[in-house]
Amino acid sequence: MIKVFGHTSPDTDSTGSPIIWAWYLNEIRQTPAEAVLQGEPNTEALWMLDRWSLTKPRIITDVTADDRCVIVDTNNPAELPASLDQAEVIEIIDHHLLAGGIKTRAPINITIRPLACTATIMHDLMGEDIARAPEGIKGAMLTCILSDTLEFRSPTTTPHDRAVAEKLAADLGVTIADFATEMFAAKSDVSAFSDAALLTMDSKEYELGGKQLRVSVLETTAPQVLLDRKDALMAAMPGVAAADGADQVLLFIVDILNEQATLLVPNDYVKSVAERSFGVTVTGDTVVLPGVMSRKKQIIPVLAV
Repeated sequence: MIKVFGHTSPDTDSTGSPIIWAWYLNEIRQTPAEAVLQGEPNTEALWMLDRWSLTKPRIITDVTADDRCVIVDTNNPAELPASLDQAEVIEIIDHHLLAGGIKTRAPINITIRPLACTATIMHDLMGEDIARAPEGIKGAMLTCILSDTLEFRSPTTTPHDRAVAEKLAADLGVTIADFATEMFAAKSDVSAFSDAALLTMDSKEYELGGKQLRVSVLETTAPQVLLDRKDALMAAMPGVAAADGADQVLLFIVDILNEQATLLVPNDYVKSVAERSFGVTVTGDTVVLPGVMSRKKQIIPVLAV
């Protein structure tokens, strides 16, 4: 049985893409496969599962030498099981930069394309077989694409991502604007999450100038709800960093509708990073970054000390 999984702290794409590809392996390639997750999915991903009547995959904490694995939506060892090198990795499907560091037992299929979403790549890889996909699989694809592109607002969006999403929406009989509004409302409902959980909900590890950072992003249509928790979120940062072996947490609250991000500034180090990276002057414990929507394209590449 092949295990199909994405990165830790699974967002919508890392929840939906394993389900999509496991369906393809099982139903089209006739190869037994199981979608699994590395942690609890976020609120938007849970909404997707409910909306399309999909079963939540079981959660794993590691893999073994007996496991055969397909990795989706990441190729970064820091986001993958600790014992991955012992397992047999047979395929990688991703849309992030090539991180390096994964060792395989034999040559494998690797598909990394400069698209906004892993689900878009999977749609292309399936070719004509996409016509055989049930509503739930097509619905997961649509949700993943609209999530990763922030309904085409993100600078990572390509014309092909949009075209695939529009085709899927037409097939499913849904209106993208209405569907995305429901989806973003689910993403924005963070009332049940602790401050520490919010800091790790959508987070990537990154090394900058010899320091290990956890770069966290919270995308929302209700940014004030999160900003009202600003003091508590900043107070939780040292504990979250220590638990992960990191030095600092950078938290960007992305306002989907106004297309801007607010960075919380808990100390002089983050203030320095903000000023050097984004060319701003920080005068308080937050700074607004107009037009910043994408960690992959507008945050990680410009971080500087």
